[in-house]
Amino acid sequence: MELSQLRIFQAVAEEGSVTRAAERLHRVPSNLSTRLRQLEEQLGVELFRRERQRLQLSPAGKVLLDYAGRMLALHDEAFAAVQGGQPAGEFVLGSMYSTAAIHLPELLARYHSAYPAVNLQVQAAPSGELLEGLLSGRLDAALVDGPLALAGLDGVPLCDETLVLITEPGHAPVRSARDVAGRAVFTFRQGCSYRMRLEAWYAHDHAAMGRAMEIESYPSMLACVIAGAGVALMAQSMLDSLPGRERVAVHRLQAPFGQATTWLMWRKGMRGANLSAWIDLQQGETVAQAPGLAVSA
Repeated sequence: MELSQLRIFQAVAEEGSVTRAAERLHRVPSNLSTRLRQLEEQLGVELFRRERQRLQLSPAGKVLLDYAGRMLALHDEAFAAVQGGQPAGEFVLGSMYSTAAIHLPELLARYHSAYPAVNLQVQAAPSGELLEGLLSGRLDAALVDGPLALAGLDGVPLCDETLVLITEPGHAPVRSARDVAGRAVFTFRQGCSYRMRLEAWYAHDHAAMGRAMEIESYPSMLACVIAGAGVALMAQSMLDSLPGRERVAVHRLQAPFGQATTWLMWRKGMRGANLSAWIDLQQGETVAQAPGLAVSA
């Protein structure tokens, strides 16, 4: 069992597709299929099952995925250690969709420039899925809605977000959830922390939340709200980046529902050279953006 086989197995398990895994690894699908078949022959077990045009892990595959994550992380840690603790190897960072779109581009550019030996990969998903990825070892770190008081995790804040509810133009001011009770809500799938905040807002005001319409794109959410089909919750920074934002009415939510803090989280004891370099870069960026503060060159 080779590390290269484990990386291929891990990529296919995460993507659910040989084709998408091949694109991610910059290899041809036939090569990945061959290496996976060889791995299954070596182990004497079936690692995947095809269900609804997607590859699903078999029970044996789920066991191997946990070990593969730990083995690959240990390999990268050893590689960095023998290089004098310099960042190198694989670094997989998870992020909420809005954070990936708004706050990551500048950080990613600076990280790639400063540490070209690191193969940094970003995987966007709802906070719930990111936490599962952290705890399983699939992710080295993740940017999630926090702070989180979970055993086994450490973290540092990245930024504060103002959350706003958007409605079609001309909608009366929204002072509580009762003002939009029963209306359809455009949101990400279950596991999205902003969705959970919105549900808590409705529950706090004893208002009935309308049907949750799951959409995987903020521009699509905005378009649906502009059309008058329902309401949506998003970070003000995300809304400010979207074309057409002037075509909706924006409503601030009362405390504590209108504020959120995005945190970088990782497993305790797993702060290697790659993650430490990211944290230093992130904290420098945070200080540089704070009013009245600057980072010396």
